[in-house]
Amino acid sequence: EELGPVAVSRKNLNRVAYIYGRNVDRDLGSVARDVKTALADMQLPEGYFFDVGGGFENMETSFIELSKAFLVAILLVYMIMAAQFESLSQPFIVMFCLPLAYIGVIIGLFVTGKSLSVPSFMGLIILMGIVVNNGIVMIDYINKLRLRGIGKTEAIVQGAAVRLRPILITSTTTIFGMLPMAFSTGQGSEMRSPMAVAVAFGLLFAMILTLFVVPSAYDIVDTLSTKARRRTSEIVIGQE
Repeated sequence: EELGPVAVSRKNLNRVAYIYGRNVDRDLGSVARDVKTALADMQLPEGYFFDVGGGFENMETSFIELSKAFLVAILLVYMIMAAQFESLSQPFIVMFCLPLAYIGVIIGLFVTGKSLSVPSFMGLIILMGIVVNNGIVMIDYINKLRLRGIGKTEAIVQGAAVRLRPILITSTTTIFGMLPMAFSTGQGSEMRSPMAVAVAFGLLFAMILTLFVVPSAYDIVDTLSTKARRRTSEIVIGQE
């Protein structure tokens, strides 16, 4: 007779033993990294291995799925804008808003002491559909002014000035609407707060920087597109 386990646990046809723990006042990702670092030098018998599962495994799976949704969202947003503007280059101008928003997300998470988690990643995807609205409104009005015969530079300046108030109003109302959820401390706030922080701070930085970056990007992209069309015309004429 000898001592043995009360129960035999298996995972993927392998016999396993589980060691449970909870993270307190720290994010799950950093705790998992510390565990892996501490166990990396441990000499295990032949045929034995360790892995971090549980909530960390679920988090990694969620990040993979959300990354796929993130890429699909970028593609869909670009396709919709390309159909709306009837151009393949102008949607890139609006897409400049996204990096500006993500700068705000990083700063917001750092200021509030939160980490990039599944809820905050969901906020990134939500932010993608919100933040492009400011750029769409501005670019659409600039195009309308140019159709009326106004020069490019004047149309950009006038379009940015006229659309300043609507952009400020719509962005400000959304930001203030997110603040109660962003700074909430009640039950379930660990899920709601990071998402609201990502949306609020991302939209704040995008609102400020869009007013300067989008008009400049419009001028640069339009100039490059015009030069490319001229080169294409020259090549076609040369062949004929």
